[in-house]
Formats: sequence, C-alpha cells, structure tokens
Amino acid sequence: MRILGIDPGISLTGWGIIDTSYNKIISAVKYGYIKTTSSKSLAERLKIINIELQLIINKYKPHVAAIEELFFLKNLKNVVLVTQARGAIILTASMNDISVFEYNPKIVKMALTGYGSACKNQIQCMVKVFLKLEEIPKPDDVADALAVAICHANIMKI
Repeated sequence: MRILGIDPGISLTGWGIIDTSYNKIISAVKYGYIKTTSSKSLAERLKIINIELQLIINKYKPHVAAIEELFFLKNLKNVVLVTQARGAIILTASMNDISVFEYNPKIVKMALTGYGSACKNQIQCMVKVFLKLEEIPKPDDVADALAVAICHANIMKI
C-alpha cells in the first residue's frame, strides 16, 4: 500500500510518500514540501497547494492519505490559515478518490515512540530509524508528514 502523509501548513506543507507491505516493511518513496509565500493572496496560496499536491498524487499514485489534525490554538489567525490549507488538501485528495485519515499529534507520537508526549526530536529520530534514512528529513514539516504516514501504517497494521 502506498500512503501519502501530510503535515498541513499555509507557508509550508510537508509531504511524504511511503510504501508498506504485509510483512511490515515500510520504505520511503519520496518526500518534500510545498512552499507558498505571504506576498501572495490566500486564494493563490491555496491554489499552489492544490496544484502541487495534484502533481504529487499524479506522479506517485497513493492509495490513501494521512493528515495531521490541528493541535495548536495559540494564534487564531494561524489556526484559520492552516485550517484553510487543510481544506484544500482534503479536497484535492477527495477529488482523486483518495481516502483521508486524520491523526492527532499525540496519536502520531504514540504510534512512533510509544509515548504521547514525545518531543519533536524523538519523532524525527524514529522517522529516520523506521525508514532507514541516512539523515532526518528537513525541514521539520517533512519529517512530521512522514511520521503521520508511518502512524497510519502502524495503526492500520499494514
């Protein structure tokens, strides 16, 4: 099964594609990020996210998508922008008949480390270990996207 993991953001959306098999082998296919700039309008930024995500879907043909739920509520403006980015992401996946699974960050941490309050560095290290990567994917949003994909694989027992 091919899983698209997504860490949504309006400025930076991390994404990662992993393959899983029934014998529990998980491997990274490709990962990266979609970047938008604040000099563009919100509509233009959402369009960029949609177009770039569509290209990723067309190229890698994931079976499902796993996306991180919102967990921060400190800055209302950021919450609204990220929520809109999530909407564009979910709509793009849905328009491609890709089922979307949403995971709370605590669940992602639990699935990777066994501890729901693990720090960001622990999650990044586990992503590196699980996927047998030479280094931790950067920026952090990319490692987070891969973590969400790994979480989905672990929870679904793929």
